Amino acid sequence: MRYDKILIVCAGNICRSPLAEHLLKPQLPDCFVASAGVTAWVGQGADPKVIDVARRHHLDLSGLNGHGAKQLTPQMCLFADLILVMEEQHIGAVAAIQPLARSKTMLLGQWTGQKNIPDPYRRDQAFFDKVYQQIADACNIWAKKLSH
Repeated sequence: MRYDKILIVCAGNICRSPLAEHLLKPQLPDCFVASAGVTAWVGQGADPKVIDVARRHHLDLSGLNGHGAKQLTPQMCLFADLILVMEEQHIGAVAAIQPLARSKTMLLGQWTGQKNIPDPYRRDQAFFDKVYQQIADACNIWAKKLSH
């Protein structure tokens, strides 16, 4: 199966999923990659600590290229070929929003040995840095798997 439309999902869509979206997009230039949250703060920009860690890794989540949080909808779930979530509980949340999406929802950290990627919201910068590395590692693995 081909996965041309990838949706990355976390809770608020201000920390983990926008970061993963911006990490995965350049690795899969022929794919549509977007992000959303199961309890999104609609329109909210990326968390300042995520913007900082992204900037240090040459990603821009601020300014004109900035991020605005989006609420996960049933239509988004149906549109996507693959939905990657941060935590096991997000699988159930996606299925509650769109039951038909359950079979195409997987953990972003599926192949990393640490399946769940913790939420860094309201944590210190060191925790954001740790989560960044977990997301980057997971995105690199998914990009390799989806490129073949």
